[in-house]
Amino acid sequence: MKAFVFPGQGAQFVGMGKALYDQIPQAKARFEKANEILGFRITDIMFSGTDEELKQTRVTQPAIFLHSVILAEALGEGFNPDMVAGHSLGEFSALVAAGALDFEDGLRLVSQRAMAMQKACEANPSTMAAILGLDDQVVEELCASIDDVVVAANYNCPGQLVVSGTNAGVEALIAAATAAGAKRALKLNVGGAFHSPLMEPARVELEAAIAAAPFRTPICPVYQNVDAKPYTDPAAIRQNLIAQLTAPVRWTQIVRNMLADGATEFVELGPGSVLAGLVKKVDRSVTTSSIAEL
Repeated sequence: MKAFVFPGQGAQFVGMGKALYDQIPQAKARFEKANEILGFRITDIMFSGTDEELKQTRVTQPAIFLHSVILAEALGEGFNPDMVAGHSLGEFSALVAAGALDFEDGLRLVSQRAMAMQKACEANPSTMAAILGLDDQVVEELCASIDDVVVAANYNCPGQLVVSGTNAGVEALIAAATAAGAKRALKLNVGGAFHSPLMEPARVELEAAIAAAPFRTPICPVYQNVDAKPYTDPAAIRQNLIAQLTAPVRWTQIVRNMLADGATEFVELGPGSVLAGLVKKVDRSVTTSSIAEL
């Protein structure tokens, strides 16, 4: 069985999607429609901007979404999933690729999500850190022992957990994790504390937009971030998507559940190859590939 997975923020690179734009008329039309919907030429930043411009949350999220979704469309019959999942932002790409949401509605939601998250970050300076080489439970206990806000945010693979919180909370957690024997504990270059209670203003702002969006039954189960379980019911998908902003991304559990449900091959669609690497860390024997261009 084939699982298609879609990357999240951090996978972007300058030049992403340009070959699709140049070589496939339908892809070019999609990119131009996106420029129109967003109200700025995101393609200029994606294809020839600076890393700094591309790194802004309001640009990064729609850019990765566009690259992933347009790539899935361009594959045609080659996009034949038995199951799909996406990491954080990538969940929106997975839902659109699997037909649960149409392209334009998906892009509008992603853009609103990015703006709301950027606003929440600016209102409440905060950060994230990757903790390597400790059991998840140990990191969870360390988070609970710190007075400032710091929580488990991304369960990426065994021995790699990203935490999210106030600047002081994350600094304290880095010190505690280092003392507890972590191989590495390093702050990430992100705009704020994604997937933590500090994203509550963004969740509230996005809730009405997600509630109003016309979701449909996808062509295959979508394994969602909040509980790592497969969903096809539009109402449940919608609720899980609303909860996603303040809840952790359970990527390790998603991969394990997909494997338990029969996945034998994982194909990553979009920029980078981070997810294929994480899948291998969960199960070295599984077949993985990453497609960034056709």
